[in-house]
Amino acid sequence: MRRPLSNGILYLVLGVIFTFFAIQNVQQSGWGFFTYLLIILATLDFGSGLRFIMIHFQLKQHQKKK
Repeated sequence: MRRPLSNGILYLVLGVIFTFFAIQNVQQSGWGFFTYLLIILATLDFGSGLRFIMIHFQLKQHQKKK
C-alpha cells in the first residue's frame, strides 16, 4: 500500500494543476463544458488529497498510542 501522505501530496498537486488549466481555459475561451470538468476534477483531487493527509496524521497518532 502506498503511503497516505505521498498520495495526499500527489492529489493536491493534481488539484493545483487542474485549477491552473481551468483558469487558462476561462481566459482563452470562457466558461464551457471543459472548464467545468476541470473544476470538478480539481475539487475531487483537493478533497481526496486532504482526506489522505488526514488519514496519515490519524495513523501516526494511532501508532504513538501503542
